[in-house]
Amino acid sequence: MMTTPTPEPSPDDVARGLAEFERHLAEQVPTLPEALPVESGGETKRVQRLRAEVAEAHQLAALQGDDAPLLLDTAKVRKRRKQAREAARLHELGQDPAMRAWQAARMRRLLVAVAMVSLTLALAWSTAGVQAFAAEDAPAWSPAWMFAWLVEPFMSMALLFVVGARAYLATRGQPIISRTLVRIEGLFLALTFGMNVWPYLPWSLPQGETFKVSGVVLHILGPTIAVAIVLALPIVLSAFAALDHSQGGGGLTGLTYSANAHDPVRAPGPDVARLIDRARTLIAAGELPELPSAYRLQRALRCGMDDARVVRDALVKEAT
Repeated sequence: MMTTPTPEPSPDDVARGLAEFERHLAEQVPTLPEALPVESGGETKRVQRLRAEVAEAHQLAALQGDDAPLLLDTAKVRKRRKQAREAARLHELGQDPAMRAWQAARMRRLLVAVAMVSLTLALAWSTAGVQAFAAEDAPAWSPAWMFAWLVEPFMSMALLFVVGARAYLATRGQPIISRTLVRIEGLFLALTFGMNVWPYLPWSLPQGETFKVSGVVLHILGPTIAVAIVLALPIVLSAFAALDHSQGGGGLTGLTYSANAHDPVRAPGPDVARLIDRARTLIAAGELPELPSAYRLQRALRCGMDDARVVRDALVKEAT
């Protein structure tokens, strides 16, 4: 058997084999980690970061024992302190006589507006009832039927004229004390009340209709409210006019006080006659109105409110 001789490798084959062997060894040996960078002084960045953290901890430990930050007011505390100071100043301002007078005037205007609106609506409510009474059996849209709508408005305007005059003068501390005006108000209210209720009473109902209490109540609602307002408004306004705004708001006081007087309060006694004579002299001289209020008398005579009321009642009795 004959053997074929192996060809001798060339120099290029040898160089190629060595290159492949080196590449194989490079792939098998693991890559060594790169050395950490070294800064000047022989410390790595990691060492420097840890050193800075330790230095910061020492500084924080030294400052943590200082209570100065705890003494500072937070935003919430400053807000509450501002609100408390504002409330205290508002309370102090509320005790000022000028502020108390302004508050009373504002409340008086509000009450008068509410009362007049309520009175107007009450009279308007009764307009339909009065129209039914005044029109009787007149055909709709006939002259009699249309003129019946004017009965309640012109009575209401006359009533509002009297009430408005009494209310305004009461706000000025000079309430009108006149039985004639009281009778006029009573007449208007009685006419309105009667004309509203009469068609719904049992003897006024058409034959075949049953009497209903609800119908009567609904039609007396307007006149009843009007009567209440007409009677109450002058009394309320007179009380506002007699307010003493120099009195403190610390609590209720009795009927006898002398905030505007320089002498002590005294109970009604024999000297009331002298006060009545003094009041007559001031009225004759034009320093007091013909029928002054108790508040005006107290200011002019410098007496207690009880004495001023006695003098006022005596003057009213003499005038009537």
